Formats: sequence, C-alpha cells, structure tokens
Amino acid sequence: SERHFKRLCGKGKSMDKGAGSYRRFLDGDDSGMVEIIRDYKDGLTLYLNSLTQNIHAAEDLMEDTFVKIVVKRPRFSGKCSFKTWLYTIGRNTAIDFLRRNSKADETALDDLQNLPGGGKSPEQAYIQEERKIIMHRAMSGLRLEYRQVLYLAFFEELSNAEIAAVMRKSKRQIENLLYRAKMSLKSELEKEGFLDERL
Repeated sequence: SERHFKRLCGKGKSMDKGAGSYRRFLDGDDSGMVEIIRDYKDGLTLYLNSLTQNIHAAEDLMEDTFVKIVVKRPRFSGKCSFKTWLYTIGRNTAIDFLRRNSKADETALDDLQNLPGGGKSPEQAYIQEERKIIMHRAMSGLRLEYRQVLYLAFFEELSNAEIAAVMRKSKRQIENLLYRAKMSLKSELEKEGFLDERL
C-alpha cells in the first residue's frame, strides 16, 4: 500500500530517470514508455525469474507488468525509486501467477547466459557471467523468499528499505531474512566449491 511505501522510503527521492520517462508517458509521449521498457525489461525479467523459476513465464509476466502500466496508468508517488515501484507491480503480478499455477517449471539456465556484460573486457565479462550463472544455480535450490531477497540485493543492488517496499515487509524483517538467505546460499555455494565475498 502507499502507506507502506511512505513508512519505508520516507521523503520522496529526487526524480530518477524512470520516473521522468513515466511522467512523459502519462503526459502523452509514448517514447517515455519505450524508454522504460528498454531500461527495465531485462532486470525485471530476471527478478521475476527468481520468483517463478521459469524464464519463459518470467518473460510473459514482465510483459504483463508493462501492459498493466500502459492500460491502468497507476499513480507513481515518488516515495521510492521508480525501479522499486515497478518491481512491486511485477512481484504482485508474479504472485497472482504463482497462485494460479502452483507448480512452476524448472529454469533453463542456458537462457541466463545471454546477459549483457557491459563495457568490460571479454575476460571480465566472461568471469562475471560465470559467477552469475553459478549464483543463479545455487539460488534455485533456496526457498522462494530467500531467492527473492538475494536477487534484489545482489543483482538489482536495491537498499534494504527498497527491498522492504518491494516485498512488503519491515526493514528489520528484511535484515533478518537477508541474513538467513545469505547463510543458506553460502551453504549451497560451498557444495559447488564456490565462495562469494558478499556472503
């Protein structure tokens, strides 16, 4: 709810790029929505995949999330970052999907290998990619809440307050959940002979 956002995120942040694009879209400039989809679709898809464990379902849910925004034009209060607001809508969409389909298929890890490497050298991009794949594989064996909080913290680099807003929990609950999730992930990674300095 909006009250939950206000409590967790406090005073409004300065307008970020996504918020500016959304404002333009609401004012009738469709290129604003094109920018939003371009900037957020990959990250949103991978976040939704952390919930569904099915990359194809995640892609459909990503599209459903953007359709909701285009059709319903929900109000963005600016109390949290645009990404936090968008991921909350995506999470709600995914939860509805999971309620309808109690058994989700296994994730095709091959589909995770096409993530962009940014402006890094091929060697750096390859190493980063390998780490992501190992992390995804280890996280797939964890509880849903653990996968979700770790994905938002490690891959999306959201703050605890932003994660709390997306997951509709208190900041203290997120701190406790993140600690337990990291311990579980560490155990899974040790089985693979892999350690991450963030754990």
